[in-house]
Amino acid sequence: MSTPRDPRRRVPGPARPRAEAGARPGPARQGTRPTGPARPRPVRQGTRQPAGSRPPRPGGPARPRGPGRPGQPLRLGSPRPRLRLISLCLTLVILVYVVRLLQVQAVDADTYAAKANLNRYIPVRLAAERGSITDRSGVELAASVDAYDITAAPDLLTPRNAKTKDAPRQAAELLAPILKVRRAELEKKLTADPTSQYVVLARQQTPQVWKQIKDLKQVLAGKAARTGRVNVLAGVNREAHSKRVYPNTRLAAGVLGFVDAQGKGAGGVERLLDRELAGKDGKRVYAQSGGRQVPTGDVREQSAVPGSDVELTIDRDIQWAAQRAIVEQVAASQADRGYVIVQDTRTGEILALANAPGFDPNDVAGADAEALGNAALTDAYEPGSVSKVMSMAAVLEEGAARWDTHVEVPNRLPRADRAFADDIDHRTWYLTLNGVLARSSNIGTILATEQLGDNQTQANHVLYSYLRKFGIGRPTGLGFPGETRGILAKPGDWSASQQYTIPFGQGLSLNAVQAASVYSTIANGGERVEPSLVRGTTGPDGRFTPAAAPSRTRVVSKDTAKTLSAMLESVVDDREGTGAKAKIPGYRVAGKTGTSNRVDPKTGRYHGYTASFAGFAPADKPRVTVYCAVQNPTRGSYFGGQICAPVFKQVMEFTLKTLGVPPSGKQPARLPVSYSPGS
Repeated sequence: MSTPRDPRRRVPGPARPRAEAGARPGPARQGTRPTGPARPRPVRQGTRQPAGSRPPRPGGPARPRGPGRPGQPLRLGSPRPRLRLISLCLTLVILVYVVRLLQVQAVDADTYAAKANLNRYIPVRLAAERGSITDRSGVELAASVDAYDITAAPDLLTPRNAKTKDAPRQAAELLAPILKVRRAELEKKLTADPTSQYVVLARQQTPQVWKQIKDLKQVLAGKAARTGRVNVLAGVNREAHSKRVYPNTRLAAGVLGFVDAQGKGAGGVERLLDRELAGKDGKRVYAQSGGRQVPTGDVREQSAVPGSDVELTIDRDIQWAAQRAIVEQVAASQADRGYVIVQDTRTGEILALANAPGFDPNDVAGADAEALGNAALTDAYEPGSVSKVMSMAAVLEEGAARWDTHVEVPNRLPRADRAFADDIDHRTWYLTLNGVLARSSNIGTILATEQLGDNQTQANHVLYSYLRKFGIGRPTGLGFPGETRGILAKPGDWSASQQYTIPFGQGLSLNAVQAASVYSTIANGGERVEPSLVRGTTGPDGRFTPAAAPSRTRVVSKDTAKTLSAMLESVVDDREGTGAKAKIPGYRVAGKTGTSNRVDPKTGRYHGYTASFAGFAPADKPRVTVYCAVQNPTRGSYFGGQICAPVFKQVMEFTLKTLGVPPSGKQPARLPVSYSPGS
């Protein structure tokens, strides 16, 4: 009897046949039907059958599972090994970063911090403005103006950055006519180090030059924006500096000197007072990134301190007159060089110090190297007869003779291993001591100085002491760069001939300022005032600081100085004197000519002459000393009275008028020059 089928129940398939006796139990082979009845697999509640699947039919074969068995689910490998591998790799990476972090922040922290600051913060020098140099009236002789160093970044002109192979050449061609530098030279600088971010193309350029470059950069920038090409001048920039200018060109160049490319004093007063003139540079440190300043970055600045202004004792107008006179005379005489010194007899201040030939400190590169110094202070030469005034000062001061002492002067005077002579042959002269100086007799001077001691050795020591007191063989006191103190051997080292030549100015040497100082000493009543060239300085705060007072030394008495002054007037005023061409109408003039054999500095032997003249005026009330010397005149006369006396007159006249010195009120004494034998 059949039972109705409940549709909600699954009907199990036909029962699997039982295994035969003796058969090995196990899974049925594929393609064979099991012998035992199949046990129905209960369906878990809540699970769904896959879509489209149907329950196995009763009595139907079971579907195989597993690989190669259709219908069996795919079993995935375990993910744990892969997770372990990934974790290990991440751990190693993190460990590397940790080690590197420890190295940077702990082990090498200071080193990396310094490198970071070096690359991040850029120090920039703030150049101090150099002080000006003025004459005694405040007229600028040297000043500083705005200038720029033109720089470039070569790394921006490489083919990679400039997108063109010949960017350095293009930039050099554009800048060469503006900077007045050869194109090849600029191109070499731009290509020397392609990795460099800084190179100086030209120094000390004017604002006008930078404006031309700036305008050109703007034009190229506009073209680059339209065409997409690179501006080859984009890396060209400027650094602000100051440029030294000398508005009077060659005037007083030997005194002022010049500055080098770095703006440091390299000669003259510029070097002598470089520390005061230069001031103190400042410093500015700013943050940068990518070569540009960070607008909001930290900025630290220490302001520069300007240099002090220096006021010289030089008078520009008197300097101009002295320089013009000596330049003209050197050219007319076809001489090697010449110098003129103008000094205030009362204060020792130098009013003019002129050299010829000179140079233009605005163009040092184009100047003659031999003219760059100040020959009036650096040349040591034998003064000749202008030195006789010191011998006469010693004779008068020691009481060895008076101005009117009779001196019989033969044509030749045998002494030591030679016979001495005057500049001309003559019969025996009967001269007073005043006449010996007026006629500039070498023999008469030797005879007079022999009276300074009981023997020649003693006389030599006395004369030496006076020469030293007059400043011979000593520094002038100016401290000028390259200054010579001259040559004066100790009396024990004087040769047999020197002990007779030194009294008339051969066998010793001096510079032009020392020679002028000798005559200023006589004009100042026998008191030597150390020469000075600087009146004082004005600091950044506007305060004027006067220079230290010069030292004063009593050399001879006032009476001796007065007598010497009268004797020197005879040289100029008397018709038998050698300095008649130095006369100045209305003024009494005291002076002395000099003509000496010249030692050629190249060979060390005597060759040519040194012509000179030294004097002061007004002789009755001295105010100004003028000294002139011309080295190796080769055209016309070589005597000091013919070459330098006219220069003295020209410069002295101008100086007296400039200073407003009134004419002399009395006539000179006119001391006798000669005497009659037997009187």
